[in-house]
Amino acid sequence: MLSEKEKEELLSIARRMLETSLSGGKRADPKPSSDNLNRPGGAFVTLHKGSLLRGCIGRFDAPDPLYSTVQQMALAAATKDPRFPPVLASELEELQIEISVLSPRQKISDVQEIKVGIHGLCVAKGFFRGVLLPQVAIEENWSREEFLSYTCLKAGLPPSAWREGDLEIETFTAEVFGEKI
Repeated sequence: MLSEKEKEELLSIARRMLETSLSGGKRADPKPSSDNLNRPGGAFVTLHKGSLLRGCIGRFDAPDPLYSTVQQMALAAATKDPRFPPVLASELEELQIEISVLSPRQKISDVQEIKVGIHGLCVAKGFFRGVLLPQVAIEENWSREEFLSYTCLKAGLPPSAWREGDLEIETFTAEVFGEKI
């Protein structure tokens, strides 16, 4: 669990990364104030412009310190999410940053183990892989079955792929926090 100060620091690190990178400034390597932010950790960074999604990218298996993962994912969400054109410096004032600090994934054998609103899902079959964060199911008011189906769709699989038994399903939790605008 992160303290409120650590959450604020990660949000500030993400914001500074976007401001300096998108405006062509020189990036400064922050010196985090706590050991918690220096430990390896996975995270997703989500960018919203008003109520609209503007970018979301993350990684689970991050060997880098958590603060560095957040920096990298903030920039990737702004510039590499294939669903959106790159964020422009002129948009920065309108963007709201949300960070999801991830737990390790846990493989499950029964979909009844999934707790909607607590677990995020990662599904995989061959080269197909899809991830949805825990908050997505709540925001969309999905049932467990709908959450599984949409995660399969995100992976490029049929929505019923989770019923076929040869799909790897993993759950994870996330500590989610964001800027207050």
